[in-house]
Amino acid sequence: MNTLLAKHWHQLPRNEVAELLESDADKGLDTFEISRRQTHFGPNRLTLKKGTSPLVLFLLQFHQPLVYILLAAAAITFALEEWVDSSVIFGVVLVNAVIGYVQESKALKAIETLAHGMEGVAMVVRAGKKQKISAAELVPGDLVLLQSGDKVPADLRLLRSRELQIDESALTGESVPVQKQPEHLPQATVLADRSNMAYSSALVSYGTGSGVVVAIGDDTEIGQINALIASAATLATPLTRKITHFSGILLWIILGLAGLTLVAGWLHGQPLLDTFMAAVALAVGAIPEGLPAAMTIMLAIGVSRMARRHAIIRKMPAVETLGSTTVICSDKTGTLTQNQMTVQQLCVAGQCYAFAGVGYAPQGEVSLNGAVVKPAAQPALIECLSAGLLCNDSHLVNKDVQWLVEGDPTEVALITAAIKAGLGREALERALPRLDTLPFESQHQYMASLHAATAESAAVIYMKGSLESVLSRCSDTLTVNATTAPLDKALIFSEVEAMAAKGLRVLAFARKFVAASSQSVNHADVAQGLTFLGIQAMMDPPRQEAITAIAACQQAGIQVKMVTGDHLATAAAIARQIGLHGAADGDADSFAISGHRLAQLSDQQLVEIAQRAAVFARVSPEQKLRLVAALQAAGHVVAMTGDGVNDAPALKQADIGVAMGVGGTEVAKEAADMVLTDDNFSTIEAAVEEGRAVFDNLVKFITWTLPTNLGEGLVILVAVFAGATLPITPVQILWINMTTAVLLGLMLAFEDKEPGLMLRPPRRPQTPVLTLELGFRIGLVSLMLLVSAFGLFELALYQGKGLETARTIAVNMFVFGELFYLFNCRSLRYSMFKLGVFSNRWLILGVIVMVLLQILFTYAATMNQWFGSAPMRVNEWFWVLSGGFMIYSLVGVEKWLRYRGSSRVKTRPENNRS
Repeated sequence: MNTLLAKHWHQLPRNEVAELLESDADKGLDTFEISRRQTHFGPNRLTLKKGTSPLVLFLLQFHQPLVYILLAAAAITFALEEWVDSSVIFGVVLVNAVIGYVQESKALKAIETLAHGMEGVAMVVRAGKKQKISAAELVPGDLVLLQSGDKVPADLRLLRSRELQIDESALTGESVPVQKQPEHLPQATVLADRSNMAYSSALVSYGTGSGVVVAIGDDTEIGQINALIASAATLATPLTRKITHFSGILLWIILGLAGLTLVAGWLHGQPLLDTFMAAVALAVGAIPEGLPAAMTIMLAIGVSRMARRHAIIRKMPAVETLGSTTVICSDKTGTLTQNQMTVQQLCVAGQCYAFAGVGYAPQGEVSLNGAVVKPAAQPALIECLSAGLLCNDSHLVNKDVQWLVEGDPTEVALITAAIKAGLGREALERALPRLDTLPFESQHQYMASLHAATAESAAVIYMKGSLESVLSRCSDTLTVNATTAPLDKALIFSEVEAMAAKGLRVLAFARKFVAASSQSVNHADVAQGLTFLGIQAMMDPPRQEAITAIAACQQAGIQVKMVTGDHLATAAAIARQIGLHGAADGDADSFAISGHRLAQLSDQQLVEIAQRAAVFARVSPEQKLRLVAALQAAGHVVAMTGDGVNDAPALKQADIGVAMGVGGTEVAKEAADMVLTDDNFSTIEAAVEEGRAVFDNLVKFITWTLPTNLGEGLVILVAVFAGATLPITPVQILWINMTTAVLLGLMLAFEDKEPGLMLRPPRRPQTPVLTLELGFRIGLVSLMLLVSAFGLFELALYQGKGLETARTIAVNMFVFGELFYLFNCRSLRYSMFKLGVFSNRWLILGVIVMVLLQILFTYAATMNQWFGSAPMRVNEWFWVLSGGFMIYSLVGVEKWLRYRGSSRVKTRPENNRS
C-alpha cells in the first residue's frame, strides 16, 4: 500500500480507492486474497506496550539519593555488628519502599483499554456474500457494511451512504454526529472535516453506508493515538522535581559532613569504630527519614479531601501539581459546555424569540424583546416550530426523570423547543400524518416530509436544512399573522450573521402546500415555490458553573485555554461567553487559532502563540500533544482536561491530566491523573484550592522537620570536633525522627486552608521548596536545638549524671523542642492564636500521644534497654520544657517582625469551604 496515499484516501474518487486496494466495490475481496492479506498485515489489533514488572517497580523505590545513604548506614552498622541500629535503619527504608510501591503499583491501562475498544464484530461482503466476522479478522480492502448502532471496526473510505451520521466526538471533539457522504475531498481537508471517511471506534448514530477498509490496527487514526500515548513522556510533577533537587543537594551536604566527621575523629585520634559510628549517626540524623512517608500520607489525605469534592486522584503527586498549575487546557464539548444542543433563538417574520432553559429538558419560557409571550397566540412562531417537530426522525424520551436522546441531537433540540411552546408531537402527527420523506443528503443539504391533507387544507410539505439550500427554493415568507409576503433576504441574512457571531448553529424552515391527493415527494416538488417560515438557532450551551470557575481560576493567576475539535467560530463565541481571555484579547486573529494555522507554525512560533491565544479549534490529537509540550517548554505547569479518545495523549503528556468521569471515555480516564465524578469544570477550581493547601502543609512539614535533622547533625559534628562523647546515638536519632514525624509532623496535614489561598498567584515552577526566609528560620531553630541539647547534655555530665541519663535529656530536648516549634509551624505567617489554639484537634491528639511515648521512652525498663535511655528527675524536665518554650517564643517574635505589616488579607467566602 502506498504510504503517501494511505494518508490521503479522502482525496481519491471512490472508484479509484477500490482499484488501488485491488478490491471490488460490490463483491469485496475473494477468499484466497483475504488469507494472503491476513498473513501479510496481521490482525486488526493495537500493539500493546510492555509495562514495568512489579519487582522492578518495587526495586525502583530504593532508587533515591537519600535512601542510598540509609542503606549504606544499615550495611556499615551490620558489618560492625550493631544489630539493633542496623535493623531499625533498614526497617525504616523498607517501610518507605512499601508505601511508595503500593501507591505506584497501579500501572497505566490506557493502551489496553484502546485495544479492548477495537474488539467487536463487523458485517462484511466477501466474495459477494454478506457475513459477520470478528473485527480482528479485517484486512485492507475488505468491504464493510455500516448501520445505526454499529461501532466502526477499522478506518474506512466510504463508497456509499444513505443518511449516514457518525458520532466522532470521542475522536475529534466534534459536538454533534457528522453527516457522511462518499464523494472525494481536497487533500488539505483536516481530519474532523473528512466526511467521506469513517474512523475506527467511532459510533454510527443514524443511517446506513458501506466502505472499504484502508487501515487496520496500528495504522488507523486511533492506532496513531495509541502510539502517541505510548510515546508521551510521563513527566515528573513539580513536587517530585523539587524534592529530587532538594534531595540531591542534601545528599552532598550529608556526605560532606560525614566525611568531615571522619577526618575530625582521625585528627583527634579516636578509635576507628567510634569514628564510623559518629559518621553513621550524623548521616542518619541529617536525613529526614520521615519525609517520604509523610509526603505520601499528606498527599493521601489530600486525595480523600478531593474525593469529597468530586475529584478522584489516580496518581497522588497530582494533588500538589494542581496547586502549582499555571495553565489549564480544557476541552469544550461536555467539559465547558452541557453537551446538549439547545434552541436559544427563533426568528420569524422579522421577530426574534428567545427560549429559556438549557439542555434537553423541555422547560423554559418563550419571550419576545424581553417580555414573556404565549406561543399559542403567535401563529408564525407555532408554524415554524411545527415544521421542526414534524420534519424530524429523532425522539426525546423521559426515562426515570431523565431526558434521553434517540437520534440526532440537533433534531432533538427542535423537539424540545416545540414542547416548550406547548406543542404535542403525538397530537400534531395525528392531525398531519407523514406520508413520505426526502432524507437529508449532503449534496442537497435539506430534509423534507410530506404530510396528509386535512378537511380544511391541502397536503403540506415541510422542509428543514441549511439556510442557503432552503432560501434558494423560497418565493415568499410567512408574516406575523400567518399570511404570506415578499421575501426579504437581506433581513434574513442580517439575522443569521448576528446569530453566527454568538456561535449559534442555524437551521432554516419552509413549507409548501400541494394537492390533497399527493402520496409522495421528490426533489422536483421542492425545487421552488416554498414559503419561508423562519430560522431556529441553537448551540451546545456553556455550563454556568464553568463560567464562575473560570473567573476564579483567572483571578488566581491561572490561564484557562479552550482546546477543541469543534469549529473556530463556535469555539471562539463560547469562549467569550464563558469569560476566557488571553494575552491577545484585542487581536481577533490571535485570540482563536485553528488547527490548520497551528500546522504551519514552527515549534518556536507555537511556544509564543500558545501563551497568547485563548482558543485552539479544529485541532488534531497530535496538535493537542504539541500544544501542551509548547506550554511546558515556556515554563508552565499544564493541566489538561478532556473526555475523548483524542484527548488521551495530551492528558498523559500534561503535568496533570483531568478526565471526565461520567461522559469521558475509559481511554481518557486511564490516561488521566485525576477524574471528575461530576464532569464539572468548577470541580477543578476546588481541586486547585485543595492542591494549594496540600503544598502549604507540605512546606510546613519540611520547615518543621529539617531543623531537627540539621540540629542532630550539628550536635554530632560539634561533639566530634570537641572530642566529646556523642550526645545521641543512631538508634535514638531514628526514634526521634520517626515518632515525631508521624505523631507531630503529620498532624500538620489536617490544618485548614489559610485565608487568601485562591488570591495568590501560582507558584513559579522554578521557585524552590524553601525560600530564603524559611531557610533563615530553619537555621535559627537548628542552632537553638544544638545549643539547648548539647548544652543540657554537657551540663548533666558535669553534674555527675550517668551517660544514659544525659543522652535521655538530650533526646527529650529534641522531641520537646520540635513539639513547641510545631505550634509555630501551624502557619508560616500567623500565630496559633489567630488560627485557634484547638482548631486542629488531630494535632492536639498527636501531641498528647507523643508526650506519653516520651514518658515510656524515659521510664519503661524495656525502652531503656532497647534505646539506652534512663529515668529523669523533675528539675531535668524543667530544663527541657524551658528550652522548648524558648524556641517557640523566638520563632514567634521572628514571624511577628517579618509579617507585622501584612497581616490583613482579603478573602473570598468560598476560600473557607471544607
